[in-house]
Amino acid sequence: MEFNTNKQEELVVALDIGTTKVCAVAGRRNEHGKLEIIGVGKVASKGVIRGVVTNIEKTVNAIKEAIAMAERQASQKFRVVHVGIAGQHINSLHHKGMVTRDSVNTEISKKDIDKLVGDMYRLVLPPGDKIIHVIPQEYAVDNEQGILDPIGMSGIRLEANFHIITGQISASNNIKKCIEKAGCEVADITLEPIASADSILSEEEKEAGVALVDIGGGTTDISIFYDGIIRHTAIIPFGGDVITKDIKEGCTVMKQQAEKLKVKFGSALAEEVYDNRVIAIPGLKGRDPKEISEKNLALIIQARVEEILDYVMFQIQRSGYANKLIGGIVLTGGGALLKNIDKLTEFHTGVTARIGIPAEQLAHGNTEQVYSPVYATGIGLLLRGIERVESGELSYTHEIKEVIEEVPVEAMAFAEETVARNTTNSTSPNEEKSYSKIFKRIKDWFEAEPDAELY
Repeated sequence: MEFNTNKQEELVVALDIGTTKVCAVAGRRNEHGKLEIIGVGKVASKGVIRGVVTNIEKTVNAIKEAIAMAERQASQKFRVVHVGIAGQHINSLHHKGMVTRDSVNTEISKKDIDKLVGDMYRLVLPPGDKIIHVIPQEYAVDNEQGILDPIGMSGIRLEANFHIITGQISASNNIKKCIEKAGCEVADITLEPIASADSILSEEEKEAGVALVDIGGGTTDISIFYDGIIRHTAIIPFGGDVITKDIKEGCTVMKQQAEKLKVKFGSALAEEVYDNRVIAIPGLKGRDPKEISEKNLALIIQARVEEILDYVMFQIQRSGYANKLIGGIVLTGGGALLKNIDKLTEFHTGVTARIGIPAEQLAHGNTEQVYSPVYATGIGLLLRGIERVESGELSYTHEIKEVIEEVPVEAMAFAEETVARNTTNSTSPNEEKSYSKIFKRIKDWFEAEPDAELY
């Protein structure tokens, strides 16, 4: 897939559209394989609820502002972005696929794998849903099970178990529409918990078994890895905004005040609040200040965080890997900044926990701003975008190319037959050359790479 851009051969841009923030991150990989962050833009998000765009105009304005901030830091314009998707409309399922090969003597190639994966995109889904990702688990060649990479092997029957992630077509279309209205093109759409895992988790943790819990503003995203393969994904429709709402109602304060209380004085573990300070909140127009106990504030927060953790444990149990997570739970996202949340996670779930920061992927000298769980998704999207560009799946070009929809095989065959017949009837060498040019143009037009659904 090729994109028209002004000067983006080196820089790749990721866009994280969240419930509380819209974040644009521009960067590239240096000679040591580490990420250099060239530009960062982060603004408040007002048009997104629980990961789903609900107000196009507000979201477009936030995207424009975030990208403009990143452009000023990078001193160049951006045209193509790699974007994430989340929300409670995301579902996952497991499916088994099989393809029968022609010969047992020839080796299994990437083409066979691609055919097997392509078949999964033909699954019948509920109306309004589309497949976002098809992730192979293990392969089987004839009767040999548990193969992770079958390329180069010989066999007639190639089978595979797939983890398939689906979402609403309207949700991804609204994201694309917002980005296009902001003056950019969408390179691809990636599920946010998968992107977060790329920036936070080590290969050892993925191999040992680990659950990544990304606590955002509107949703909590879960991805579970075992033997280096993603095994389960889930979206819980609760996040930091629900904690803020509880503080607002429990302490009878304004929403902005509740958010400040949570960030400045909040603790996820009430037992850790030894000095029971009293926090004074300015009263409304002529009224006396409101006094709030720090202990009571922690009790309100702890109750809601425990509820979120109960949902997390339900998804871990549902995945079937509850007793295999040697790496425990890794917490990231803005909610992971809550004081003592890692301790509460360990006490409440009985599983070891740590806070995940995307530091391993970053080069030295980057701004301290990005060394935060808040940027886990943005940096993960950036990593995936760079990998796709480096592998040749995506390319940025100065040439303006129209994107042509895929044409049925029958139409291609008809074009070839028509041109061949005209060429046969032609007696002049010049005419034959002319028909060859026409055929080449038609063939190029038909074979132009389609603007595939952004998986």
